[in-house]
Amino acid sequence: MISPLDVDGLRQRVQQIINEVIAEQTSVLAEVGEELEPMLAAVTELLAGGKRLRPAFCYWGYRAVSADSTQLDAVMSAAASLEFLQACALIHDDVMDGSDTRRGMPAAHRRFAAEHAQAQWHGSAESFGLGAAILLGDLCLSWADEVLWNCGLPLSALAAAKSVYDVMRTELMAGQYLDLLEQARGGGSVERSMRVVRYKSAKYTIERPLHLGATLAGADPATLKVLSQYGLPLGEAFQLRDDVLGVFGDPEQTGKPAGDDLREGKRTVLLAMAMRDATPDQKLVLDAHLGRPDLDADGVSALRSVIVDTGALANTELLIEEMLTGAVQALADPRIDSSAAAVLTDLAFAATRRTT
Repeated sequence: MISPLDVDGLRQRVQQIINEVIAEQTSVLAEVGEELEPMLAAVTELLAGGKRLRPAFCYWGYRAVSADSTQLDAVMSAAASLEFLQACALIHDDVMDGSDTRRGMPAAHRRFAAEHAQAQWHGSAESFGLGAAILLGDLCLSWADEVLWNCGLPLSALAAAKSVYDVMRTELMAGQYLDLLEQARGGGSVERSMRVVRYKSAKYTIERPLHLGATLAGADPATLKVLSQYGLPLGEAFQLRDDVLGVFGDPEQTGKPAGDDLREGKRTVLLAMAMRDATPDQKLVLDAHLGRPDLDADGVSALRSVIVDTGALANTELLIEEMLTGAVQALADPRIDSSAAAVLTDLAFAATRRTT
């Protein structure tokens, strides 16, 4: 059975657009100097993988509103711009989290630090890695704009969509800051953790890409509201699934070490629930192990046991299912094209029942 991410050849077409953009930018950077080749290699490898969820929701947001098939290639290019925005977010997120890997490969800042150390350059290899990664993320953000504005859609459509694109990026950066703040505070309530989920991930991953595509198709406010009723709970469920996989996922499928989120001490909804409902003894286990960079397999196992025994895992799974059900029900609205609704339904299950 074909994946909903491959309907209309989406993933293949998005990758082709990415490859074409990187080829164009390679020519631009070649004029600067051959020293830029490692940056190009890093972004090429990063953009060779990924779920392509954001382009999918953008594309099907357009299809949910418009039956015009003459602009679909341009819409696909607009959707592909979101992969460059995502690359920026991932690179910067890994810097902020101090992550070692991304998709089974060294994170960008680790990659550049290793290059510095191998070449025995002056100064701190770590500082060089961080600086180079930040610049690479900024470069991807710039390219995201270029790809969107040069996608070939009418300027009137792009002008209408600009406000969606702008607020999406603002919400993403604000959500990233809220995430940093929660880490610094040592976590807090489930409500605060859910606010991070909403602004760092849910809106940016699903709701705003849907709005972007629908706005490019000329959607009215009532239709955008329906898409929010689908996209916002689904985006939150998507991130909750990510939180579960960060603790219980298979490293061979997630591309990250087992229990990596526990090692990093990520203050997720899953952890907030566990902390809220933990007994005094269980809180001692959480305090002793959570956020330890040297956390071993026994420590991961102890933390997993607390998360399960407090009911945090079961409650998170229940919340995911409730959000998924509400999201799918919203697609019954007659404003949404029925064929697009069918694909969006399949995407909802793919986003929340995944193992990677």
